[in-house]
Amino acid sequence: MSSYKNYVEKHRKLILDALDYIWKHPETGYKEWKTHKYLADEFEKLGYELTLAGNIPGFTAEVDTGRPGPTIAVFGELDALICSTHPDADPETGAVHACGHCAQAAALLGLAATLKEPGVLDNLCGKIRLVAVPSEELIEVEYREELRKQGIIKYFGGKPEFMYRGLLDGVDMAIMVHTTTGPSSTGSMYGGSNGFIVKGFNFEGKSAHAGGAPHQGINALYAANLALNAVNSLRETFKDNAHIRFHPIINHGGDSVNAIPDNVKMESYVRGATMTEIVETNRKINRALAASAAAIGANVHLRDIPGYWPRRHPENCCQIVREVMTEVLDNVRVDHTSWATGCSDMGDVGAVMPALHPFISGATGVAHGSDFRITDPDTACIKSAEFQLAFLTRVLKDNAKIAREIIDSYTPDFKTMKEYFDFVDALNIDKKAVRYEEDNTVVLSF
Repeated sequence: MSSYKNYVEKHRKLILDALDYIWKHPETGYKEWKTHKYLADEFEKLGYELTLAGNIPGFTAEVDTGRPGPTIAVFGELDALICSTHPDADPETGAVHACGHCAQAAALLGLAATLKEPGVLDNLCGKIRLVAVPSEELIEVEYREELRKQGIIKYFGGKPEFMYRGLLDGVDMAIMVHTTTGPSSTGSMYGGSNGFIVKGFNFEGKSAHAGGAPHQGINALYAANLALNAVNSLRETFKDNAHIRFHPIINHGGDSVNAIPDNVKMESYVRGATMTEIVETNRKINRALAASAAAIGANVHLRDIPGYWPRRHPENCCQIVREVMTEVLDNVRVDHTSWATGCSDMGDVGAVMPALHPFISGATGVAHGSDFRITDPDTACIKSAEFQLAFLTRVLKDNAKIAREIIDSYTPDFKTMKEYFDFVDALNIDKKAVRYEEDNTVVLSF
């Protein structure tokens, strides 16, 4: 048994009790108040002074080694997602932890307890900021849009919102371990993963009697169908190595079968490996949406919202993770040349500092599916906390030699958070894309 295991094992009951509570009390993004209170109470029992996010769930707690050095943030996510067919879903909300954030949060609590153990911080320097963060799953867009309009949030993802609120000021590097499926005691990390823009697009037509006078209407559903075909015709222009994904759904397709649909609501993401590719592809898609609406005299209201930044792990980061995982896990699969097409707001953190996002097994079923559950809590929580302790020890010992090497060699997309926010704020679009002039000229704006 490694010394890391010895330290963490003392807090097994604390960790597993937290896993059980959070699993049984799933809450979606910016609603995680029960989970927040549970963890905040436990952190305070351990003697931590918390910096609360304020009018949203979440907090930070800092551990100071007493010796100067870099600050590393360690994240644990609080939110669940919605899968109403899951047997453990909340019967009222459909929320369930079908992505394993419950295990992350429990492991974060275990790490917090372990860092209070005598001797753990010996020979380390710098600070460790423990971050209980809300709202990683970017769902319930209309709810978050309402929070934004009320001035409660500015960003839909919890990590960008924490960055905006100053809760990551002074942090030099970050790590978060995500729960995943796979064989017991397995760790993995990709070279990077996609980012995305959130899209809402409402086709606006004109209602009329569907049987008696369809010629008097403008069918918004037909405009939407044209748009889907137009975008599908663009797919061969998407570069293979850009990993573009566009997967729209229709939220509202009409009010009555006997009336020409005059309002069709849709949403999607545009995902890709670089923000340059995402923005370029998104412009093509907006052009197709606008032209399809104009083709039959309809309009389309475009609403583009910053989603998450693509994340990338340089080779030296992958190498350190591989070495540390080998100390505490039986199976290690780390490849800096591989790519994942899912997304996370850890990418937004990575836009301004090194941000590592490894995975540790412990779950079975399909991620985000009705059969997902934590079946190996020892790996998902105990070994996760053990790995995090081992990682922090590795990078912060010897005057934080390895942490400094990672930080110094990393080239962020932005030098400051202000530069990052200026860029993502410019991604917002909220306008109608078609204008009809009196001389029959049609102007597209996308």
